[in-house]
Amino acid sequence: MNVNIRNASKEDLPVIISLIHEFAAFQQTPQKVAITLEQMQAETNLFQCLVAENEAGEILGFASFFFAYYSWTGKALYLDDLYVTANYRKLNIGSGLINAVIDLAKAENCKKVKWQVSQWNENAINFYKKMGAVIDNTEINCDLDLSKN
Repeated sequence: MNVNIRNASKEDLPVIISLIHEFAAFQQTPQKVAITLEQMQAETNLFQCLVAENEAGEILGFASFFFAYYSWTGKALYLDDLYVTANYRKLNIGSGLINAVIDLAKAENCKKVKWQVSQWNENAINFYKKMGAVIDNTEINCDLDLSKN
């Protein structure tokens, strides 16, 4: 199967929103998704995403990311979500997406790529370790929801 990885367009947003909901269900946290299509469309200047599509143009997965600056290391790319639909896993689509993100980070002179992985997701942890990522158990995530304050 030929897979094309490209920058997401505004026309892709409805499919990406659907995949975000699918990903949240996979993570067993569907209640955490608060983003709407309208919000994403209004914030396209901030939303950066790559999509993987087959020959028919069907989006099979996505990688959303943003650039960040870490006081200890400098410019970085933060991979927010990496998801491939269940029927297309184990076909190197996830590898293609993350490698495209890494290539972008290198092209933008980032010092590192950073992301999270769920502790229960052994397949993802093993995938990331195999590619050389260090899984850091030191930090705990903090999430302050400003819509409730």
